[in-house]
Amino acid sequence: MSERESTWHGQHQASLSRGERAADYLRNGMGSWIFVGCFVLVMVVWAAVNSYLLAEDAWDPYPFILLNLFLSMLAGLQGAILLIAAKRQDAIAAAMAQHDYDTDVQAKTEIDRLMAINNHQLELLQELRVLLLQPRRLSGLEDGDGIPRHTGGDQP
Repeated sequence: MSERESTWHGQHQASLSRGERAADYLRNGMGSWIFVGCFVLVMVVWAAVNSYLLAEDAWDPYPFILLNLFLSMLAGLQGAILLIAAKRQDAIAAAMAQHDYDTDVQAKTEIDRLMAINNHQLELLQELRVLLLQPRRLSGLEDGDGIPRHTGGDQP
């Protein structure tokens, strides 16, 4: 499995149908400044050609009824494509939120398990301290409060 397909997003991208990929591609294209610039340029060229260059023989003279028809069809198609893409984005966001939630639940379970291990280790360390201090108390080298007693020598 490639590195791209090993992530959730890569697996999702690989599972898309041709129509879903086309909707994403068109959505990304229509939502760019390049598309807006090209669209305005086509409108200006259409108007210039039909108004000035072919003034007498224009195929779509002013008020550009054919252009209005094309724009209406384009708007209808753009609306449908954008709705398809928006619906897919909502589905992706929901799936990612579920994935994040599942990851958080797994992390909490793991943290709880590690905290239980840590608490058990702390209990074992406390028991070891008690066991290490017991022989000293029994031999009389230490007071009951854990302070070593001096047994002689040149100290008072």
